[in-house]
Amino acid sequence: MAFFALTMVNGPSWDTSRQRREQRGWDEHAAFMDRLVEEGFVILGGPIGDGERTLMAVEAGDEREIKARLAEDPWASMGLLQIGAIQPWTIWLDGRQKSPTH
Repeated sequence: MAFFALTMVNGPSWDTSRQRREQRGWDEHAAFMDRLVEEGFVILGGPIGDGERTLMAVEAGDEREIKARLAEDPWASMGLLQIGAIQPWTIWLDGRQKSPTH
């Protein structure tokens, strides 16, 4: 397994008059993303900058796996969210793995 930095962008059906959590299908999308976190696929994720994009750190075998998993997102089929970029990420620093100090 490898880590990837994944950028998601709003799709053609995104309603610019609504906030992210007000988009249609939010509950289904949120439940889907929560499952990806529970399964260990998504490590970190959330909107960045002005909220037009989201950034996720994911752990997967390869880009094909990422594309296949995210194709199951209800927002993907609704045209609300799509992959912007996928880049391999070599993580050298990880504060989540802090060891106790003595």
